[in-house]
Amino acid sequence: MTLRNHCAGLVLTVLLVGALCGCTRPTETDRMQSFVDSLMSRMTIEEKLGQLNLPVTGDIVTGQAQSSNIAEAIRAGRVGGLFNLKGVEAIREVQRIAVEQSRLGIPLIFGMDVIHGYETVFPIPLAVACTWDTQAARTMAQVSAKEATADGICWTFSPMADICCDARWGRIAEGFGEDPCLASAMTAAMVQGYQQDALDDSTTMMACLKHFALYGAAEGGRDYNNAELSRYRMFNDYMPPYKAAVEAGVGSVMASFNTVEGVPATCNHWLLTDVLRDKWDFTGFVVSDYTGVNELINHGIATDKHEAATLSLLAGLDMDMVSEGLPMLHDDDRLLPAIDKACRRILEAKYRLGLFDNPYLYCDSTRRQTDILSSDNRAKARAVARESFVLLKNENDLLPLSKDMTIALIGPLADTRANMPGTWSVAAVFDRYKTLREGLQDAVGDRGRVLYAKGCNLFYDPKTEANGTMFGREMRDTRSPQAMLNEALDIARKADVIVAAMGEASEMSGECTSRTNLDMPDAQHDLLVELRKLRKPIVLLNFSGRPVTLNWEAENVDAILQVWFGGSETADALADVLYGDHNPSGKLAVAFPRSVGQLPMTYRHYNTGRPLPDGKDEFSKFVSCYFDSPNTPLFPFGYGLSYTTFDYSDFALSNTTLSGADSIVASVVVTNNGRRDGDEIVQLYIRDLVSNPVRPVVELIAWQRVSLKQAESRTVEFTIRKDMLASFDADGNVIAPEGKFDIMVGPNSRDLRKVEIEVRN
Repeated sequence: MTLRNHCAGLVLTVLLVGALCGCTRPTETDRMQSFVDSLMSRMTIEEKLGQLNLPVTGDIVTGQAQSSNIAEAIRAGRVGGLFNLKGVEAIREVQRIAVEQSRLGIPLIFGMDVIHGYETVFPIPLAVACTWDTQAARTMAQVSAKEATADGICWTFSPMADICCDARWGRIAEGFGEDPCLASAMTAAMVQGYQQDALDDSTTMMACLKHFALYGAAEGGRDYNNAELSRYRMFNDYMPPYKAAVEAGVGSVMASFNTVEGVPATCNHWLLTDVLRDKWDFTGFVVSDYTGVNELINHGIATDKHEAATLSLLAGLDMDMVSEGLPMLHDDDRLLPAIDKACRRILEAKYRLGLFDNPYLYCDSTRRQTDILSSDNRAKARAVARESFVLLKNENDLLPLSKDMTIALIGPLADTRANMPGTWSVAAVFDRYKTLREGLQDAVGDRGRVLYAKGCNLFYDPKTEANGTMFGREMRDTRSPQAMLNEALDIARKADVIVAAMGEASEMSGECTSRTNLDMPDAQHDLLVELRKLRKPIVLLNFSGRPVTLNWEAENVDAILQVWFGGSETADALADVLYGDHNPSGKLAVAFPRSVGQLPMTYRHYNTGRPLPDGKDEFSKFVSCYFDSPNTPLFPFGYGLSYTTFDYSDFALSNTTLSGADSIVASVVVTNNGRRDGDEIVQLYIRDLVSNPVRPVVELIAWQRVSLKQAESRTVEFTIRKDMLASFDADGNVIAPEGKFDIMVGPNSRDLRKVEIEVRN
């Protein structure tokens, strides 16, 4: 008998009394609240606190802390959930202890870092953002949920909605880039994909929005660092994706490591209660990040573990990941109301997940054979991967390549299996994935030749390379640099074209991989220089989990395809694009800087009183610019080429005045004037010309993907409403738009046509 059935009699009595009194028919929320009331009435304070405890266990560990005596703690009711325990049999056994051997039989919730796939791995989230395709994000989350739940997991620590304009921060790989409009759409799509319409379906899982808040604005791009912004910038530039997740119904939220206004997010009442719950009406539960509660001592805001836990609980934190501090609070009666609130939120999450009806809902051992790493899942991941690649340069239409060619595949990332999935692929099974070398050879079959040489290591320094190839990504070659170079030059001389697979290893981005130098690593740069001397055409496949600086490469190689980390199906997806079976359409979700000295940077910047004149980008005294570099990025936000070309013309508005509930239709004619069918992502931007407070010089508000055959033209229309032009004040309240606006359309944030409108109340 399940715990929910055990309590059914009391709950039914309560509901029947309400019905006899003439009350309206009880909703599912009423039934949940009555069930939780009944259960909590029988819980001790220790058992309530136990629901707030999330220790780590299993063989996949993301940090340094270890928990022991888990089974004993579960039997005593001192554990609410576990994370990073993988596998139906292991999870079923632990759940059995909770349900059958503890006093109240309350089931556990099981979580894992399912960030961009489970065993079928999709591209890193930053790459998925470059598809500008919310269905791609939704598909990634749906497949991830289907696979993870088939292995017993019902809660994921995803999506990451942190806006980031600083490529030094390694965790930019986990988010959706620099723009709040694009990131909001992607974040909401991920939540919908994980949770869908029914959390108690065995193929869906609870999402966890992270990291609340501002984690992507860490000072110096250094992980775990402070993030200090005005509230006006918070609500306009960083908060929208978090809010979008709440509006999409996300079930849980994770507090970030950083401080906000001098108070760590883990114990920040303004963030966790005033904004998240009171302003945004979030009703789920809030969990700390890994050891986040104990880290309040290092922050200097708490003297010991007890004080850290007290501050966190009173601020609005509900669950303690790993620190196990909240269970210490049983001796303080003043905290009882806060403990009850937190316990209720955890129990309600378990109710919504269907765990009280069936604690073993996610423990069907037959699903692994059909639902994990299936051909259908892999086909979906391959399709998303090839959408995510961004063509940055294609001189003389070098790409696509002919399958009849002899190519020299060179570089440290050309024949590695473990580096294809990218960072935060904790459930990946590397031996089931192809290397790029295998993928290209499979694509050409007997028609062409794929010659291979590694050419160099990632770095000359073995220690630096070791730091960037942790967790099974090691690939260092013990040969001398000269021997490796000689081999590469020898095969390059025999080829029609050089394909260089270079850049970052997968663990050079992600958590705790901040970088101060974003240039191509030294050994790889030197190899490219030597290959250039052969005067053979070079295609650079740039692997990275962040924007990098490609100044030399942009000047000296013929084609650059930014491939990020495409997941388990990277090899086949890249073959599809390189050989022209798929025409690339990706657009950058974050700009590529010319140097780290420009960081942080964003196209949505606010003007100074001394801006560079429009159309100018060189040094000029007494204006806001650099002495030694242009202000602009190397590749702007929204940029991406295709194997065909698109022309924009006849940009027009249905009206030049917008008032009341009216709308304006903006239209532009887009023509495919190249020699291939292709997709273009048409982007709509605005500028509020006079505003108090001031607004950015350009802001994305909408986009559309249009598929055009060769020589085809189509009119693309956008409906513009007043709410699309609105902004927020420093309290997060909407500022209604008024006055003159530029409406702009184009293929990226730099190359735009504009028309002016006037907005009236």
